[in-house]
Amino acid sequence: MTNQDNQGEREVRERILSLMQATEPAHKKQITGEELEKLKTAASRLDQMLKAAEVENVQALKDAASRLDQLLAKIGKGKDVSSSLKRRADRQ
Repeated sequence: MTNQDNQGEREVRERILSLMQATEPAHKKQITGEELEKLKTAASRLDQMLKAAEVENVQALKDAASRLDQLLAKIGKGKDVSSSLKRRADRQ
């Protein structure tokens, strides 16, 4: 995880915290144990979702790097890669 990723995650957490604080009433009420457990469960699911998204992004970057390596290897061998680039652009 890069510093930029950490900073982005930190900004999201700070934004969520500020929104939560903005909606808090002036007098805080005590929450029940059941409510606390629901919040903990929701926070856990959110963490899992964030981790899954991170893994997907890492895999996408690895795939792109692999394709780039293949193209550069072909270019290094003097092969024309313009047709494969056009096909990829058409599929997207």
